[in-house]
Amino acid sequence: MGRGGRRRGPLVAGILVVAVALAGVGLYWFQPWKLWQDETVQEALPGLAAPTSAAPEPTVSEAAESAPAAKPTPKPTPQAPRTLSRGTLISHEHTTTGTVQLIRLPDGSHTVRLENLDTSNGPDLRVWLTDAPVKEGKAGWHVFDDGKYVSLGKLKGNKGDQNYTVPAGTDLTSLTSVAIWCDRFDVSFGAAALA
Repeated sequence: MGRGGRRRGPLVAGILVVAVALAGVGLYWFQPWKLWQDETVQEALPGLAAPTSAAPEPTVSEAAESAPAAKPTPKPTPQAPRTLSRGTLISHEHTTTGTVQLIRLPDGSHTVRLENLDTSNGPDLRVWLTDAPVKEGKAGWHVFDDGKYVSLGKLKGNKGDQNYTVPAGTDLTSLTSVAIWCDRFDVSFGAAALA
């Protein structure tokens, strides 16, 4: 074998190593297998009081022993969660459907609830509460990180009903939309204006 053949072997091996490394980085970065993986999450609305068991009725002998029966004190009716605003998700980078609600819970805290969510899975998806306007088409894909936003955490699943706690002290008066945001590629998968 000539000298050219000996030189070509290490060069080909080097090219293969670089190609495998680039393919590995590309797979990690884009995570294309997530497009075929669905994660469904079904969470109940938080803040609903669990049913309490009634106190046992006193026996006849206990009732006879007690002095005049006092009227039972009525228990206060627990407040129900209250929807402050809602919206319908529109598609951006990926087809996205479902509804969004901003809800005040009985304890005064707030949550964003996604219902009947159906979108693509992807890398580093987040739920953002933002001040950006929701725009149709490509004009709306990249606007949500231009202004004020609060990240409510990673998207729990790309399908189902999910709750996201709004941090205490968040000024909700200026935050008027919710986006399913791909933080890795700075693009909205879908968004809803809250009204």
